[in-house]
Amino acid sequence: MLEEKPEDRIVRVCFEWNGCGNPKLVEEACRLALISGGVVKFDLKAFSRELSYALSGVDNEEAYRNFERLYDKFYRSRLEVPLLTATTLLVPGYVDEFEVEGIARFLADLDPDIPYSLLIFHPDYAMRDLPVTPLKHVRKCYEVASKYLKNVHIGNLALLHMTYGVGV
Repeated sequence: MLEEKPEDRIVRVCFEWNGCGNPKLVEEACRLALISGGVVKFDLKAFSRELSYALSGVDNEEAYRNFERLYDKFYRSRLEVPLLTATTLLVPGYVDEFEVEGIARFLADLDPDIPYSLLIFHPDYAMRDLPVTPLKHVRKCYEVASKYLKNVHIGNLALLHMTYGVGV
């Protein structure tokens, strides 16, 4: 795709996944994102291995290793538009401020400028019995992440307004 695109066209290759995978393929994905101006977004579901397994069926140790590997090898190649970002879905009753703090500390130990998005949960698919992330929960997680990171964002804000009639 990148080789055959017209010269006057911008094509950005972006990847979003749980971060697990063969290190060589992960590096190739990052290389493609880098040369195209794209991004690699890791969905870091939890900090604790047990909770990651409970939520997604996979251990998260490899995801953190891959994130650190890409950071070490590629991150400084393009600082003006961050190459690596992370997100965490704030699943009520599961992903709390302690999980978010562990993730935020991990990211900040690499670089406190790494963008981190906290996503408000909406009950869908296999987790329909849970509520939309409560506003108090969102605020706590945002506060703890912001103690470590400079670029924390809250995603899916419309869910708070639609569900509770409020914003952050």
